[in-house]
Amino acid sequence: MNTKVNIAGVKFKNPIITASGTFGFGREYANFYDLSSLGGICTKGVTRERREGNPPPRIAETTKGIINSVGLQNPGVDAFVRNEMPFLEKLGTNIIVNIAGNTVEDYCYVADKVSETSAHMIELNISCPNVKAGGMAFGIEPTAVEAITKEVKKHCRQPLIVKLSPNVADITKNALAAQNGGADALSLINTLGGMAIDYRTRRPILKNVFGGLSGACVKPVALKMVYQVYKTVNIPIIGLGGIEKAEDIAEFMIAGASAIQIGTVNFYNPLIGKTLPIDLENLMKELKVEDINELKGTLITD
Repeated sequence: MNTKVNIAGVKFKNPIITASGTFGFGREYANFYDLSSLGGICTKGVTRERREGNPPPRIAETTKGIINSVGLQNPGVDAFVRNEMPFLEKLGTNIIVNIAGNTVEDYCYVADKVSETSAHMIELNISCPNVKAGGMAFGIEPTAVEAITKEVKKHCRQPLIVKLSPNVADITKNALAAQNGGADALSLINTLGGMAIDYRTRRPILKNVFGGLSGACVKPVALKMVYQVYKTVNIPIIGLGGIEKAEDIAEFMIAGASAIQIGTVNFYNPLIGKTLPIDLENLMKELKVEDINELKGTLITD
């Protein structure tokens, strides 16, 4: 069985990558299993300066998912490069560093720093508020998507993945904008906007009121958007949103994804990264698929 995939020239042993914000920098999960079983690890978002994140409560459970308002808590890029990259380099899997910021200059600074490391790819989180544009996220308008992608790309020695937000009118326009800006690949979807209310107190559960919804409940939305984007662009897509089992991986690849990311599932099944590659091979045998890449973009709609 061939489970190897290629994304923008980077070779992965299998299409299973952990999603940013759900796996830290891998240290906690390394206590559970050998992380070399994964195709790759996408780190939590790294910013220019250290961030403490939002005040708690910042996680709320909901039906088949969670809403988070963690707020990109991280040690800052210098501490990340100094303390986390040496650990990540030894894990025997591809490392994708997710970068974030509130200005174009922030993003470019972080990209410069990460480009000097042994990271295999950089993932651009454009769901952050652009403080110089009234707080609107970089990833909302196609013109802003293209502009931030083009600028950050100049500072990347590694292939650049642009992570698309689903909280837009037409995700295909933003996908094209990222491609036009020089993105080497896309990842989608990021979290959907949501909130949770405690009916007893009549207050929001999250201190920040709103948060990002993820988990199995968003999978139908994610599948639709992956398929729409696959029909629109000609660069690789990494699909994510509610993936819990091998069958989900097959569905995303049939919709057009070249690889996938697992996120929320890591919280309640910390061994998923160990068992999922085995489950995927067993599913391939069941489907009589010898090469996982045979599934990509094979959705039949007539």
